[in-house]
Formats: sequence, structure tokens, C-alpha cells
Amino acid sequence: MKVKGFNHITIRVSDLKASLDFYEGILQMDVAHRGRKDVYLEWGDAWICLIESEKVDSIVDKTVGIDHVAFSIADEDFDEAVHRLQSFGVHIIRGPEERGGGQVVNFLDPDHTQLELFTGTLEKRMKKWI
Repeated sequence: MKVKGFNHITIRVSDLKASLDFYEGILQMDVAHRGRKDVYLEWGDAWICLIESEKVDSIVDKTVGIDHVAFSIADEDFDEAVHRLQSFGVHIIRGPEERGGGQVVNFLDPDHTQLELFTGTLEKRMKKWI
């Protein structure tokens, strides 16, 4: 797979305001988008999404902590990567589909950590949220 690098991380939090105080105030991340239950932050080339916790009805029964880790991949390499995941019987939990300004597929590693391949950028995603 020809992954270009780290894309973003989404963290489930129990108190969005307290978490924002930490990430924005202490770590000095810049707010790119503020929603009712989520905040997207920029930190250098990386972006972080904080989502206020709700009951998770997936294989991973977490209410706080890391939701998933996403990696950037070029549009032209996306289909081949999805085919590779499918050919190895990797558990795909969402996608492949167009979402948030790019192509995306979410899947699980052997310990049920959710990983994502995403072709979009933070700028494209924010246009979809507006």
C-alpha cells in the first residue's frame, strides 16, 4: 500500500469543553471547526478531532479514548489498497465510500483498533461540514 502518511486522529472525550481547554489552551492547537459535539483542531500538519462520547455500538466498546487513526492515501492508490484489505480478509467496518471530502475506508486491526485510509484533507472536510 502506498500510504502518504498520518492524516488525523479522532478522540472520544467525556467532556468536550474540558478537553478543548486542554488541547487548545495547554497544547495550543488551533480550532478549525467547532460543532455541537465535535471540534476539529490543527496542530502543524496534523489534525485532531475531539468527539463528545456517546454509547458506542461497535465491536470496540469504548466511550472515551482513541476512536480511530487515519492515514492519508492518494486517490490513485485508494482502490488498490481497498482490494488488498479485502483480499486478506481484513474486517472492513465502513466503506469504501465518499465521505468528508474524500474516499474513505475504515477497518480493524487484529486487536480491533479502528484504522482509516482517507484521500481528503482537512480543508475539504471543513467545506462538507459548513
